[in-house]
Amino acid sequence: MSNQNETLRALLNFREERNWAQFHSPANLAKSVAIEAGELLECFQWDDQVTDINAVRDELADVLSYAYLLAHELGSNPHDLIINKMKQTAIKYPVAQTSPAKKDMK
Repeated sequence: MSNQNETLRALLNFREERNWAQFHSPANLAKSVAIEAGELLECFQWDDQVTDINAVRDELADVLSYAYLLAHELGSNPHDLIINKMKQTAIKYPVAQTSPAKKDMK
């Protein structure tokens, strides 16, 4: 079994133990992804550098958790969603037409 499946199973068990599935409609999960993404952004609000890596990891875990649950509620596999989106993006933005010179990010 893949780590992705184990993660989803753990999330579903956690949710079931607390009887939270009743609150996890696709709309509520999508809102939660956005809310948690906002909290992730707060970690970088006044500084482009990571000052609290643990807070960043915690907020990223929240975003990913809600995204996994949303994919599950939609009957979708997160891996498949990402691969399919990458294929669409590759067609829209071919490497030969979209590869700018690398910037010095210092």
